[in-house]
Amino acid sequence: MNVVETLPSRPDWLDVLIQRATRADGQPPFSDGSLVELATGARELLVIGDVAAALVRDGEAEFVVDPDARRHGHGTALLEELLSRSPRLLVWAHGDHKAARALAASHGLTAVRELLQLRVSGVDFDTAVDGLLNQQSRSSRSLSDRIETFRPGSDEGTWLELNARAFAAHPEQGAVTRADLDVLMAEPWFDADDLLLLRDGETLLGYCWLKVEHGIGEFYVVGVSPDRQGEGIGRRLVEAGLSRLAERGIRVSSLYVEADNEPALRLYRSFGFDDYAVDVQYATA
Repeated sequence: MNVVETLPSRPDWLDVLIQRATRADGQPPFSDGSLVELATGARELLVIGDVAAALVRDGEAEFVVDPDARRHGHGTALLEELLSRSPRLLVWAHGDHKAARALAASHGLTAVRELLQLRVSGVDFDTAVDGLLNQQSRSSRSLSDRIETFRPGSDEGTWLELNARAFAAHPEQGAVTRADLDVLMAEPWFDADDLLLLRDGETLLGYCWLKVEHGIGEFYVVGVSPDRQGEGIGRRLVEAGLSRLAERGIRVSSLYVEADNEPALRLYRSFGFDDYAVDVQYATA
């Protein structure tokens, strides 16, 4: 039976479910942000046995069904439970999969937001890095800046303040708290040397946070002070990130960007990043 239950804590089998779904679908079923909120208690966990799970917060959700248990009504049961709790619902489908589109359409949900995953790899990655070595960017010539690495125990407050301002209009990134940051810093992939800070004197202008895992160097977040937009700081940070990845021997890089963020898309595409996958957020009418 498709009985939906609420669990008070994260079960061990959830990691196995995430791994199995990731292998089958080509990308993870839950965002890092949702898993962080589950760890801090800000997000609720709904399950059907050990074959389906949903992470829920304030009418926004993500859910997954084990690849071997699909087409048995588990996804429908989870979605209908979510709709019964929040008639005005937002649901992420990580990957523009046919089954997700069909389930959304059958319950009157429509696509309202797209998050693109871009990648650059192999020869294109090498070409981007070679370009950095052969010419100095305009931004680095115009700023008396310096790239430093994050100092745990010292830079948390400064980073949180800039992140909140840089992503004030972003529903997820702009809401990162100290508790969230602590969870992320405890992740096995976290390396303070991969969180690059750009300063002009004592002022933090921006940051480039890299996540290196499974041979892929993800531009996890790139943030720029709203007061300094349009000065080439974003380009300077991407350059620094690519250089750092090259130093580590990484030749595949990825990132997520809102599909309607044209300035960011132009910047990343200028470094050779191209479309790889898409996440779609669906909403009730």
